[in-house]
Amino acid sequence: MGDHYFTNQPNVEHDIRTIRVTLRGFNLTFWTDAGVFSKGGVDFGSQLLIETMEIPAGAKVLDVGCGYGPIGITAALLAESGEVTMVDVNERAVELAQKNIDQNLAPGAKAIVSDRFEKVAAEKFDVILTNPPIRAGKAVVHSIFEGAAEHLTAGGELWVVIQKKQGAPSAKKKLEELFDSVEDVARDAGFRIFRCQGVLAK
Repeated sequence: MGDHYFTNQPNVEHDIRTIRVTLRGFNLTFWTDAGVFSKGGVDFGSQLLIETMEIPAGAKVLDVGCGYGPIGITAALLAESGEVTMVDVNERAVELAQKNIDQNLAPGAKAIVSDRFEKVAAEKFDVILTNPPIRAGKAVVHSIFEGAAEHLTAGGELWVVIQKKQGAPSAKKKLEELFDSVEDVARDAGFRIFRCQGVLAK
């Protein structure tokens, strides 16, 4: 696990670089490094989620498993006067995410080291976004869905991107156990975007 991105302190040599990409009309620059997810460029799944997600102005948003920050930073730019918290277990990723928040002048955004919802346990969010760490295993991914159900405000939404061959059918089944409405709102290149609303009572 030491060399994997879903770890607290990646045990690989640094390979810092910058990438430039346009997301939702914003021209963004990101610092990346070895030991973080998709270091060579914003992965297709994240791009699809970014292009599909709906972020109301003023929303309180949580990005779970933020990596170096493309999803959360774009959300912060869309949310305008909103507040975006970006969490990741990977210290290197969070350091990069905070640097990228500053680099891209993302208002109201912050990045913190947190194993899923650990450091935001008392908070509720209007929108939760996740490109879950599939390689960490189904138990971790499903725990993110469960945590999201516990941390949404009334009327809040969870947005998930997942690849069909990496567990989209089982992910949808799990989401349907937690939410009244699970919409398959986008599909492309084997990736699916789920929008989940209405937390079911336990």
